[in-house]
Amino acid sequence: MLKRDSTLLSLGLNVRRRREALDLTQEALAEKAGLDQTYISGIERGVRNPGIKNVVRLARALGIPTAKLVEGLD
Repeated sequence: MLKRDSTLLSLGLNVRRRREALDLTQEALAEKAGLDQTYISGIERGVRNPGIKNVVRLARALGIPTAKLVEGLD
């Protein structure tokens, strides 16, 4: 079984929690961020390692500072 990176899992959880708090689907978030829905899904599951530009795009689409999106990551 593949062991997932705890940092990526934490980021994914932060994205999912904020997305759900805003009552957005993955598709809606993807559209707002200019990303693909499957990419959002991979981030939320901790299997994608997004670059800093995409992290910033996600934070903007979620209406929060980038620092808030990466809060709690080790």
